[in-house]
Amino acid sequence: MAYTHIDQFDAQVTEELQHHYYEILRLLGEDPQRDGLLKTPERVAKAMQFFTKGYGESGEEILRSAMFKEEYRQMVLVKDIDLYSMCEHHLLPFYGKAHVAYIPNGYITGLSKIARVVETYARRLQVQERLTVQIRDCIQATLAPLGVAVVIEAAHMCMQMRGVEKQNSITTTSAFTGVFLKDMRTRGEFLRLIGLNP
Repeated sequence: MAYTHIDQFDAQVTEELQHHYYEILRLLGEDPQRDGLLKTPERVAKAMQFFTKGYGESGEEILRSAMFKEEYRQMVLVKDIDLYSMCEHHLLPFYGKAHVAYIPNGYITGLSKIARVVETYARRLQVQERLTVQIRDCIQATLAPLGVAVVIEAAHMCMQMRGVEKQNSITTTSAFTGVFLKDMRTRGEFLRLIGLNP
């Protein structure tokens, strides 16, 4: 069977972005007409739509699509969720892991939905601090759990490729609600489970 590639991009957005990326290449001193760059404006236009597809998604709707009544009141932790995002200051990637936990209060959600929520907010122009809070707030507002904990550990290409050029630096951000804020034992358990010493 022949391979068929199916594009699912907005044709008008692609066309407009393509024009701008063509001009960017020209302004940088390149020849957008040369063989290796002929399709680059279109490729980048489509790539940028993929990198920012989270604008068209709702974290709340994702959680509600698999919300179940369950009398479980212990920690639910999904850790080491791969994330890729774009720094809004330089349009360069940052990437790493998200660790997300919540303690249900009558409702749980499908485990994959937690990873989908991370993906939804990561696929926008971001700063790591806001991304961490958006994930926390989405879960808190939708599931109304007893508490939510989010920790993100990420490397930023804007620090590695430019500026200070520190290759091995990792940025860690955290955001908590409910029992994770009030009960140090619960927070300590979460931090131990994700490999961080409280």
